Amino acid sequence: MGYLFLTMFLLIFLGVPVAFAIGLSSIGFLAITNIKPLILIAQRMVTGLDSFPLLAIPLFILVGNLMASGGISKRLVNWAESLVGSRSGGLGIVAILSCVVFAAISGSAPATVAAIGTIIIPSMVQKGYTKETAGGLVAAAGALGPIIPPSIPMIIYGVTMNISVTDMFLGGVLPGVFIALLLIMVNMVIAKRSPAIIEHSSENEFSWINVLKSTWSGLGALFLPVLILGGIYGGIFTPTEAAAVGVLYSLIVGFVVYRELKLKDLPTILIKSMETSAMICFIVAVANVLSWLMSTTQVSNSIVSFLMQYVNSPIVYLLMLNFFLLLVGALLDNIAAIIIMAPIVIPLGLQLGLDPLHLGVLFVINIVVGFVTPPFGYNLFTACAITGLKFDRIVKGVWPFLIVQMIAVLIFAFVPQFITFLPNLIK
Repeated sequence: MGYLFLTMFLLIFLGVPVAFAIGLSSIGFLAITNIKPLILIAQRMVTGLDSFPLLAIPLFILVGNLMASGGISKRLVNWAESLVGSRSGGLGIVAILSCVVFAAISGSAPATVAAIGTIIIPSMVQKGYTKETAGGLVAAAGALGPIIPPSIPMIIYGVTMNISVTDMFLGGVLPGVFIALLLIMVNMVIAKRSPAIIEHSSENEFSWINVLKSTWSGLGALFLPVLILGGIYGGIFTPTEAAAVGVLYSLIVGFVVYRELKLKDLPTILIKSMETSAMICFIVAVANVLSWLMSTTQVSNSIVSFLMQYVNSPIVYLLMLNFFLLLVGALLDNIAAIIIMAPIVIPLGLQLGLDPLHLGVLFVINIVVGFVTPPFGYNLFTACAITGLKFDRIVKGVWPFLIVQMIAVLIFAFVPQFITFLPNLIK
């Protein structure tokens, strides 16, 4: 089994797409060992996708793309700017708040960065922010997408590890808000130390009239997260059904209310959503083959038994888990990381008596921080595309925000109430 993982990671580092790296290494392992017929590869791939909760993934991706094209994201930015745009560093706060609200609808980090960053980064540069800081802030705030529900990685983890997706969603609320507050604090420190930002801070004046106008204009956009999350937590519909409701609502708002969504836009939106969904589903399908092989060979049990000899303390385990997952998140696709690594590293924590929900949400948050961790953070590349900057300059801008996110991860690890409080309260 060690040769399988060695081959898989070698292919990934050589630039082979993750799905093909997993599939080819699994096929090679079966062909060499001959423990099962190769026909089972196709069967396990189909079985891996035969899950109702997974249907939420393409639907939430479609919701995010409809929002970006239907004028919803623009109105979210305008609403946030009317509230805090007049403060020193206000546009940074606007970017973070906009990402929080957008994240509560799309559940996708790169989609959040693209939708909000395209609108807000040019304005931030005009108000005195450097391109590096503006790009780094939006890249870091965009990572809130998979933490604040709905969350595609949490859906994947829930299906993989057999944990309630709704509980996972609830567990991500407080951590997401806490990270947003930390990002706002860092932004304010940067703003107070920047003469250019201070100089532009007096250009906008706060007005309750503007707040009311932007709230009225953005009411359709602001109601969408209330509809999705309220419906899930109120027990009205499942996360998958909530995603379908979100698609229908986004279509109505885009076509009828804001009238910025056109029929000619739908083919492009659908194709874009289909491409992203197909990529994720392909990874899920082949990763299920790998999970099946690990179960068949009982490699997970062997790893747990081996590690138990050296890691017999929850504190040591959590420290090692955080370090390991931050490294994995920086090097490996988040969906693949969840499906490959969770069955290996989480059983040891369960044997040490840790809460499965706490470990699940903590796992996802660690992996999500990888979106803004060099060298392969998706959000960093998205920010590069928006700003036109080279990768190293975006990395320079993201470091202050990435550091506080890493600190937050440590807090969540050793204060599990951040994660478990809301799920336990609603039960």
